[in-house]
Amino acid sequence: MAKQDLILLAMDPSPSLELLVKALRASNFDLVLAHDRGGLDKLTQNSIPALAVIGDSFAGQDGFSIAAGMLERFPTMPIVLYSEGNSPDLAMKVLKTGITGYIHPPLTMEEIVEEIRRALKRARTLGDWVRREVKRTTASLEQKARISESERVKLEAIISNIQDGVLVLDEQHHILIANQTIYEMFSLDGTPIVGKYVKDIIPNADLSALIDRARDGILKYHEINFDDGRVFNAQYTPLARIGSAVTMQDISYLKEIDRLKNEFVHTVSHDLRSPLTAILGYMELIERVGSLNDSQRDFLNRLQASVQHMTSLVNELLDVGRLEAGFDTRREVVDISNLFEYSLTVFDSQIRKKNLRLTVDHGDTPKSLRANPIRIRQMIDNLIGNAIKYTPPGGDIRVSISSQENQVILQVSDSGPGIPPDEQNRVFEKFYRASNRPGNVEGSGLGLAIVKSIVESHHGRVWVESKVGVGSTFIVLLPVHE
Repeated sequence: MAKQDLILLAMDPSPSLELLVKALRASNFDLVLAHDRGGLDKLTQNSIPALAVIGDSFAGQDGFSIAAGMLERFPTMPIVLYSEGNSPDLAMKVLKTGITGYIHPPLTMEEIVEEIRRALKRARTLGDWVRREVKRTTASLEQKARISESERVKLEAIISNIQDGVLVLDEQHHILIANQTIYEMFSLDGTPIVGKYVKDIIPNADLSALIDRARDGILKYHEINFDDGRVFNAQYTPLARIGSAVTMQDISYLKEIDRLKNEFVHTVSHDLRSPLTAILGYMELIERVGSLNDSQRDFLNRLQASVQHMTSLVNELLDVGRLEAGFDTRREVVDISNLFEYSLTVFDSQIRKKNLRLTVDHGDTPKSLRANPIRIRQMIDNLIGNAIKYTPPGGDIRVSISSQENQVILQVSDSGPGIPPDEQNRVFEKFYRASNRPGNVEGSGLGLAIVKSIVESHHGRVWVESKVGVGSTFIVLLPVHE
């Protein structure tokens, strides 16, 4: 029997390597083995393998880095990563690197051969399709985008190694190129789409919203939802002298994991609420059935404080769950200035106790909001409470309210420790707390997550501007009520 495709193995000596060699030779594949990085480079250049299998660690180097380097030199070469372990992040990292696929133990000889053949077939199929598509649209691309031959080859190489949906549009949003994933994603099999206006051929509301939103430049995060439950993260990138490219990654499994996590947290929180209420009730009755000595009373007070803290945490978790589920539907006309005054009155004793300098700037009288007054008050309380909590004694807090065009701008500033730059985009995550927070500051890590949920439920935006050692400013934009 004639030898099949040449397979290059770049793995450290191990039982796994022996199993791979045995399985592939038994299936009559032609093999070459690299023993170090220099040998790998030489074999890749001289033998031109049909597929490479690279260990996640080879010759003391990271397998992903080796694969990335090979793809820079040979963009169309299919690469399979062998990893000793498996984790949720592994598939995403493989995808981002451009690797064709990955395998991990435990493996049988049949599974190894099947995965190698699948990778070879996928590479051939995608390569054939790209070659046909590029040949069919070359004339149009040359006329509309003036793509040179070298640029066309680069485009073919890039698309042939992308497993996500890829859609290339001209400046008028007519379709220039769409890979097979796009056809499958939008059920377009057999439909001629090249040269057609994208909104006419793909009547998807989320895709149309993406194109409308991205007129001003790059857009990295935009979800495209389907009726069958699939969710894709779409990225829009302008292409000079061509138009734009839209890439779509399937994140349905991530959304499902997040939904199950939130559902679990909400269920557990709800089930904890009743026993905690009962514990607090019985604790209040203990002193009625008999006198307590000082030690017993001290222990009872500590226990009561702990139960109240846990009850507060449960209530915050339930608040987050209700907000994320979209149950916050109450709306009425709200005067934002009055809500700020009420909050500052409540926190007055804490401000005095820490000897903080408070500056309040109302500016122009803001327009009214159509909002849930309870939630807006909760948002304000969380922001001001955070500022008080993290500002050292004798520090400064500034609260300002202003209006600009059709939105109200709220700012709460403190002179606390600030937030490290690489953590600022995470402070609104549930349970996240900055690494440089003072050790004596307590909290559940849910306050800012609740703020973000409330703001988004009112179609607003919130972000933080911070500098370590100087302080932080939280800024909220809310649409006014006309």
